[in-house]
Amino acid sequence: VQLQASGGGSVQAGGSLILSCAGSRRIFSGYKYTMGWYRQAPGKQRELVADVSSGGATYYADSVKGRFTISRDNAENTMWLQMNNLKPEDTAVYYCNTSPRYGASLLPWGQGTEVTVSS
Repeated sequence: VQLQASGGGSVQAGGSLILSCAGSRRIFSGYKYTMGWYRQAPGKQRELVADVSSGGATYYADSVKGRFTISRDNAENTMWLQMNNLKPEDTAVYYCNTSPRYGASLLPWGQGTEVTVSS
């Protein structure tokens, strides 16, 4: 498994969670991929919610802007997603992978981590 997401759980609206994504040195330091967090809600397509370049430049979807913070540590081959002020519409399975915004191909999907936000 090249990418492993963890840290999901069940929280009430307004709560916070932090997700982690562990990968290989090749992914984070070697190829220096821009890495992203994705989510897939029941019955919906998987969507990119945030990404971070190897240099730390970030992108956020409008739906999470101001609430989520993405970060990475290339030396630790790890990426995080701090999620604050969670809303029921954030309920989804969250995955990490390369970001397609700069042309990188997706890696095989690892197991996601489930986030459930209750109202």
